[in-house]
Amino acid sequence: MNEKLLSRRLQVVASYLPLGAHFADIGSDHAYLPCYVCLKDPSAVAVAGEVNDGPYQSAKKEVEANDLTDRISVRKGDGLSVLSPDEVEQVVIAGMGGTLITNILETGKRKLSRVSRVVVQPNVDAKSLRRWLADNRYKIMAEEILEEAGHIYEVIVADKQAAGEQAKYTPKEIYFGPYLLKEKNDSFKRKWREEKAKKEYVREEMNKAVTPDTKKIAVLEQEIQWIEEVMQNE
Repeated sequence: MNEKLLSRRLQVVASYLPLGAHFADIGSDHAYLPCYVCLKDPSAVAVAGEVNDGPYQSAKKEVEANDLTDRISVRKGDGLSVLSPDEVEQVVIAGMGGTLITNILETGKRKLSRVSRVVVQPNVDAKSLRRWLADNRYKIMAEEILEEAGHIYEVIVADKQAAGEQAKYTPKEIYFGPYLLKEKNDSFKRKWREEKAKKEYVREEMNKAVTPDTKKIAVLEQEIQWIEEVMQNE
């Protein structure tokens, strides 16, 4: 496999899998990520899950082409339904909306009993994912935000906590990301400048309505205020 086939965002995702990982890549597309990891780490084992037939067939071909059929199991099915209980120790879900990733995790919760690490890369709505992780005893251990091909991506890494433990986050940390909020790199600044402009435009349009939705406008006002506070002096 040519490493150039794997996008930078997926290379970042892969970097958070431990040596000897036994992981599932849900929505694996061409199985580039499992192949990349297993070629670099001879002790890694993976399940590549895909719901649609085209990507499923592409994943099978990629795994066969890399002679990895003994270590990567390609399966067709919805979300975590492709897994047996207790089968894997890490789960990767990348390249979907945060709400969809959250739904996949929630629906397949009983498959996560042995999963010590979740690595997710939501294209949008990362806040709903952070909330789910916190509510389900996963503590965020690392976050990255990066630009690639004109898009901005966030990667969130969370580890399972012991029984009785639960990470606590402020509403701002859920919204922006506890680690991203501290670092505030250039990609973070660009993202939130653009988000602020979008929200201000939506607010203006909503205020033009004959009967403005005051609740939605109030939420927008709050979000715009948070962004202004976070971006102050930046």
